[in-house]
Amino acid sequence: MSEQNESPPELSSPRHRWRPSGRAGVTVAVVLGALVVGGAALGLALGAGASTPGAAAPNCGSSQPRLTVQGTGQAQGTPDQLSAVFGFSSTASSSAAALSQNNGEVNEALLALANNGVARSDVQTTALTLAPQYSYPHGVQTLTGYQATNTVTATLRDVKTAGTAVDAVVGATGNAATINSLSFSFADPARVEDRARTQAVHQAVSHAAAMAAAAGRRLGPVCSLTDNTQPPLYEPEAGVAFGASNGASGSVPVEPGSQTESDQVTMVYALASR
Repeated sequence: MSEQNESPPELSSPRHRWRPSGRAGVTVAVVLGALVVGGAALGLALGAGASTPGAAAPNCGSSQPRLTVQGTGQAQGTPDQLSAVFGFSSTASSSAAALSQNNGEVNEALLALANNGVARSDVQTTALTLAPQYSYPHGVQTLTGYQATNTVTATLRDVKTAGTAVDAVVGATGNAATINSLSFSFADPARVEDRARTQAVHQAVSHAAAMAAAAGRRLGPVCSLTDNTQPPLYEPEAGVAFGASNGASGSVPVEPGSQTESDQVTMVYALASR
């Protein structure tokens, strides 16, 4: 029995060339399209995650180079209030008498301030002392009496009438009164201080830009900004004695002039290459 070998049809034969069905063709096209789109998406993802040396944005990390600069600013204004420190001293043979006499003088001063528009809340007792007084005849300590001293600080919020108020206090208490100090200030110091701060920051920014440019760098974000200014300390002026016998007429002349507020800031920048 003879064997018959049947050969499969040749795929290259036009008659028997293999062709995918319509549905299969669509499936293949969809798969290939998905691969192309997926590859493009993968490429975008890799591109987004890739970093280029030197292109990182500057930050305030510990490894980032930094630039520290300082700026100073000043602003002037006319003070609008006066702080007057009055002292009232009384001497008597006994402590009770000295204190009683001193209380009367202080009350007269408070009344004079009130009559000149000074609010009671703007008057404060800042010191009160009562001490024995001695003399030393032939080197022997001898008690001669007692001295009571009361110190009152008044805030005069109207500079135009401050001289009249001071004169009224001295006129009401006579030789018992001394003016220990006078100091001008601003009722709202923030108005002038903020102008000084603004100038200080502007100067610091200008210095930072110039220094960074000279070093071939560019400024990054501000890592810190510190106000270094401390509140001003006013030195009291020498005491001036006034009394009924000084022959002065009219109110005490008071000139506020101008006062300068200063501020200093420190800024720290992150630096980056150009």
